[in-house]
Amino acid sequence: MTSLDKPTEDTSADQEARAVTEAALFEAFGGVRGMVETVLPGLLFVSIFTINKDLHWSAIAALVVSLVLVAVRLAMRDTVKHAFSGVFGVAFGVVFAMMTGNAKDFYLPGMLYTLGLSVAYIVTALAGVPLIGLILGPVFKENLSWRTRNPGRKKAYTKASWAWGLILLAKCAILFPLYWWADTTQLGWVLIILKIPPFLLAVYLTWLFLAKAPAPIDVFAEMEAEEKAEEERKAALAAERGEAPGGTEGPAGANGGRHRREP
Repeated sequence: MTSLDKPTEDTSADQEARAVTEAALFEAFGGVRGMVETVLPGLLFVSIFTINKDLHWSAIAALVVSLVLVAVRLAMRDTVKHAFSGVFGVAFGVVFAMMTGNAKDFYLPGMLYTLGLSVAYIVTALAGVPLIGLILGPVFKENLSWRTRNPGRKKAYTKASWAWGLILLAKCAILFPLYWWADTTQLGWVLIILKIPPFLLAVYLTWLFLAKAPAPIDVFAEMEAEEKAEEERKAALAAERGEAPGGTEGPAGANGGRHRREP
């Protein structure tokens, strides 16, 4: 191998790591379809409410479209976690708004969830168990190996958790004052505008940190390798003892391995 070949291989490895990271993030956060499922119910609610100021019709329309999105996922036998999270969020919003009679309360559960999530990201980063690592560890097949065996990866997860926490906290700093001062239509449109850009920024920073981090340790592949090595060790031990694969003695060992000639 020449010195000119090595950078090419390193670049190829880098590109592969980035592609794997992109695919994992796409799977974890739902991609374009997940974003649509997150935005559409709220967009429908604020659009209808802007037109007719009818809380009931706006809430029912948002809930119905959420259920339709789940039904489509089920019909296609696709993962429903993102669609289900949308249904629960819309359902809580509908209940809050119907109980208080205040259309702005449709957005309150989602805002409180965002605030709680931002605090969770920051607290877990401070505690040395970053939440983004707990979320993405199984996706990368590394589980919690990054905590003790891959310090570079843990550092990347910590940075990413800080990014998510601070971005979501900044979003809350905009929305909560609007909840008190703005009307329902103004709050709704600002919330729709702030749905995607902060999310994309957080995902991009996560990708950036992880793409530069060491590769994940595939603990599932390690377990499979250990099981295979154990089977091979047992087979070798059995062969040394002159046993068949089932644990019984072979022909040579049937009579103690000796044959005495009869006179």
